[in-house]
Amino acid sequence: MTTTSNAQRIWIDVPGARLAAEDHGEGPPIVLVHSAVVNRRAWDGVTPRLVDAGYRVIAYDMRGFGESTSEEVDFTGHGDLLAVLDHFKLDRVAVAGNSMGAHFALDAILAAPDRFVAFAWIGGGISGYDRDVEPHEDALFQAESDAEEAGDWDLAAELDAQIWMDGPGQPSTRVSPEARAAFIRMDRELLEPGRIYGNRKTADTAAIEQLNSVRVPTLVVIGGLDTSGTRAAAEQLATDVPGARIVRIPDAAHIVGLEKPDELAALIVELLAPLPRWG
Repeated sequence: MTTTSNAQRIWIDVPGARLAAEDHGEGPPIVLVHSAVVNRRAWDGVTPRLVDAGYRVIAYDMRGFGESTSEEVDFTGHGDLLAVLDHFKLDRVAVAGNSMGAHFALDAILAAPDRFVAFAWIGGGISGYDRDVEPHEDALFQAESDAEEAGDWDLAAELDAQIWMDGPGQPSTRVSPEARAAFIRMDRELLEPGRIYGNRKTADTAAIEQLNSVRVPTLVVIGGLDTSGTRAAAEQLATDVPGARIVRIPDAAHIVGLEKPDELAALIVELLAPLPRWG
C-alpha cells in the first residue's frame, strides 16, 4: 500500500496566500479538497487507495488551514482551487470535495466546466443553499460557538467532534479512537487565535441556481448520521444535477474520508473507472 507520510510538501503562491500541497502517484489527476474543520491530512487514508488504483492525487490545504497561510485579502475558494490546477499545469481533472471543499469544487466546476471530468461531492455544501437546522443540532452549534467565544478551544474542538465526526446525538465511541483523535488534532489547531483565513467572497452566481448546468459525472456521497442540513443538500444536488448518483452511507457522519477511507475510495474509483483517460 502506498503511503503519504513521506510526501514532499509543495508550495503554491496565490494572491495574498501560500498554499501547501502534496502530489502523489501517476495517472489521470484527481484533486482533493478538504472540509473546513480539518486539513489535507483528512485525505491520508483515501489517497494511497486512489494511487494504488492508478491515479495521480493532489491534495492541498485551503487558505489559512493546515500549513497554508493567508493575508487579510479578498479571495474565492474556487479561485484558489483553479490556481492549484494552474500551478500543476493541469488542463482537466477529477475533483472530490468534502463539506466546504465540495462547495468550492462545485463553484469551480460552474466557473470553468471544461477543466473538470468528474465530481465527487461528499457531505458537502452548495453556495446559496440554506435550510433551518433541527433544534438538537442548533443547541450543539450554539454550544460550540459559546466555547469559541469563551476561548475554550478544547471544549470547542470536542463539540466540533460531536457534530462532525460522531454525528449529532451519536456516542463518542461510534468511530475509532484514532480517527476521532486525528479529527480533534486538526480541528483544534484551526481554533487557535492568530490564524488568518482571508476574506472569502462568494461566487457571482450561487450554485443552487445553476445545478442543472453541471454536466460532469457527479457522485453524491452522504452519511446517514450527518447533519440534517447536509443531508437535505445532498438530496437537492442529486435531484437537480443531471445524471447525478447518490450513495447514502447509513453509518457515517460528515468526514467520510477520515471515517471510511476504503469505502469512499472505492466509490470514487467506481465513478472514474468508465471515463476515458484524461490529463
